[in-house]
Amino acid sequence: MAEAADELSAPLGRETARGKRRFRLPFTGKQALAALLGLFLATFAGYALFHDDPFGGEPLVRIAIGPSSGEDKAATKSPEMPAEKPATAAHGAEPAANSKATSASEQRTVTIIDGSSGARHDVAIGGGEASDKDPAAAPAMMSGIDPRLLEKSRYGMIPIAADGLKPVSVYAGDVDRAKAAKMPIVAIVVGGLGVGAAKTVDAILKLPAAVTLAFTPYGSDPGKLVERARAQHHEILLQIPMEPYDYPDNDPGPQTLLTTLAAEQNVDRLYWHLSRFQGYAGIANFMGARFVATDTAMAPIVKEAAKRGLGLFDDGSARSVAPSLAATQAVPFAKADVPIDAVPTSGEIDRALAKLEGLAKERGMAVGVASALPISIERISAWTRTLDSHGLLLVPLTTAMLKSKSS
Repeated sequence: MAEAADELSAPLGRETARGKRRFRLPFTGKQALAALLGLFLATFAGYALFHDDPFGGEPLVRIAIGPSSGEDKAATKSPEMPAEKPATAAHGAEPAANSKATSASEQRTVTIIDGSSGARHDVAIGGGEASDKDPAAAPAMMSGIDPRLLEKSRYGMIPIAADGLKPVSVYAGDVDRAKAAKMPIVAIVVGGLGVGAAKTVDAILKLPAAVTLAFTPYGSDPGKLVERARAQHHEILLQIPMEPYDYPDNDPGPQTLLTTLAAEQNVDRLYWHLSRFQGYAGIANFMGARFVATDTAMAPIVKEAAKRGLGLFDDGSARSVAPSLAATQAVPFAKADVPIDAVPTSGEIDRALAKLEGLAKERGMAVGVASALPISIERISAWTRTLDSHGLLLVPLTTAMLKSKSS
């Protein structure tokens, strides 16, 4: 009777459930979608937190490397060699005498991006055989180098004084010495070159030939840039990385000379730097305020400079012992009088150049030091064009060294 009553009371056109119940999920579709999305995010976060992938997110480059030649296997590495860092030159070793240079067509350039700083560094990679592009090979011989002034080391060829000849004289920049002896002279050293090709080429081409250029030993191919600078008649210095007071927070780079190392270790590191390229008239400190102020650390380096016929340039550290050590070893020496771009603005650079000019007129000579900033190159280049009218002569650094020694 109840079923009949239900059928009679049901609206027309609709069927009764007849005992059947509709199945309902305990959650809505939106709730299910939210749960799936939360599970995905939790899985992704867990992978990111606990999966150790130091290169995650950075571009990777895979390069096929062929089997190395016998010469490469015979190369030896320095026991003092520190771990390699990004943005610095690779460490060198001495290849066998008959190793060949890789042709330009076999070389590739890979851009490495530092994940922490975002800095980009182009690294040249050679072919199968050892070459000057190969981090394990010593630099190739440069053109215009006197072979009598080279000595073989385990890292490659390094300068030496021989047959009465010295690199400080043979590779000195051209100058009218008679004129330099009669009038006030000024020398300018622009340093930090060799790593950034663009700024280095700017300095080479835009600065007068009498400006001395100082190159660091780093960079993929500093020798090629040095050759270009010498072709433009610039005098060349090699900058030697030395320990600053805040080392290692402020690290000049691989093979830095340190006050904590034995003299033999620092000399070995010096040889590595000396082998990076040839044709320089002298060496200079690259940073190194602590090192140049430490007599026991600096003395063996000055002694090596004397042995190898090199000049020595001090960038102006107040506590440096280099002047007295150079005098005892009869090493041609000069120290910077004025830092030209300590404040890199047009006005401050012009004021520093005016100070340099005043010192030259007062004392007969003055030496300035600068970096290869675009503003520095622009202001120095403009200032040097006024020197003739001011009664001053711009000369390479070695001329100032010789004049200082004679006076």
